[in-house]
Amino acid sequence: VQLQASGGGLVQAGGSLRLSCAASGRTFSNYVMGWFRQAPGKEREFVAAISLSEWNTVYADSVKGRFTISRASARNTVYLQINSLKPEDTAVYYCAARRDTMQSAPELYNAWGQGTLVTVSS
Repeated sequence: VQLQASGGGLVQAGGSLRLSCAASGRTFSNYVMGWFRQAPGKEREFVAAISLSEWNTVYADSVKGRFTISRASARNTVYLQINSLKPEDTAVYYCAARRDTMQSAPELYNAWGQGTLVTVSS
C-alpha cells in the first residue's frame, strides 16, 4: 500500500488542524492505520492507531482528549484531527499501515507516508 500524508502547516498554539493520509495500491480495509510524529532531534513516537473495523482506537497519553483518529473507507483515507495544539506538538507527522492488530511500535508498521510538517507557534 502507498500512503500520502497532507494537511500540515503553521498554526498558533490552541489552534487545530486535520491531517489526511490517502492510501492506494492495496485494499485499504485490510490495514490497521497509525499516526506517528518525529520532532527535531527526537525519535519517532506513536500518536494514534485505528483498527480495521474503525471502531477501536488507541492514543498516546500525551494526545488523549486532543487528537482524534478516524478512517473513511470509501475514500481510502485516514484522518488525524488535532485540537488544542501546543508548541510541543511541533513535528513531522507520518501515517503508517500494517496488517492485523493495532501496535504502537513504529518498527511493526510496513508502509509509511512521506510525512507532513506541523509547526505550532507560541
